[in-house]
Formats: sequence, C-alpha cells, structure tokens
Amino acid sequence: MIRILAVGKVKDKRLGALADDFFKRLRVMAPAEIVEIKDSQIEKEGRDMVAKLGSSSGSQVVIAMDEHGEDLTSTDLSALLGKHGNICFLIGGADGLGEAARKRANRTIRLSSLTMTHEMARVLLLEQIYRGLSILRGKPYHRP
Repeated sequence: MIRILAVGKVKDKRLGALADDFFKRLRVMAPAEIVEIKDSQIEKEGRDMVAKLGSSSGSQVVIAMDEHGEDLTSTDLSALLGKHGNICFLIGGADGLGEAARKRANRTIRLSSLTMTHEMARVLLLEQIYRGLSILRGKPYHRP
C-alpha cells in the first residue's frame, strides 16, 4: 500500500487534474490512497498526520518530504518502492511539516532543493511514484 498524507486540498484545478491523472495511473499498478489533513497550525498538522498513520504505522515506512532531505534518483525511489510493501509519504502544508511528523518519519527525502508549493509537491511526488512503479514493471514510461 502506498499512502500519501498531505496537508490541504489541491485548489488549483490544473494541478488537481494532473494529480488525479498520475494517481489513477499508479493505482493500476499498486494499491494507493491519498489522505488529506486539514490546513491548520503547523504543529497541529504534524500531530494530525501522526494520528492518521494509525496503529499500523509500525509496519509501514514513513517518508517525510522536505527540501532539506536526501536526494534520490528516480531509480533510487523505484528501489525504495520495491523494497517496502507498505510506505507512506508525508507532504506538509505551506509552512512545511510539523515536528511530530518529522520525528515519526523513518527517512526524509526531497523532490528538489527548490522550495515549491505543497500542491506542486503532490503532483511531482505522484509522478515520481508512477515513474518508480513503471521502472519496477519494465514499462517504457521512464527513459534514463
């Protein structure tokens, strides 16, 4: 199961359409869900994320998405997806991830060292998960 816990909704219709497209594509290859956390104060968002991880959180790998995280290639992300059957990605809101969410994460990675909106981060993460699953399945979507 691939889960994405994301603060806020995608309000930009164009980004929402892209996110929906990549989410539909990746769900053909793996069970997945997106859980939206209500916009709030950053520390409350972090606590809410940890609460949404639930009691099964011990069996899943939790990956915090942050501009200061570790760089991975698409192939590295593919290997990470292939290694863990139960993985959850955390995307913070406009102010980033709350401390509780950061502490709960097993690993922190970044999509870019550039700062981006949480809406754009969701689209890019979904595209990269789709790319990673395509790599694992030998589909021609990815070209190194």
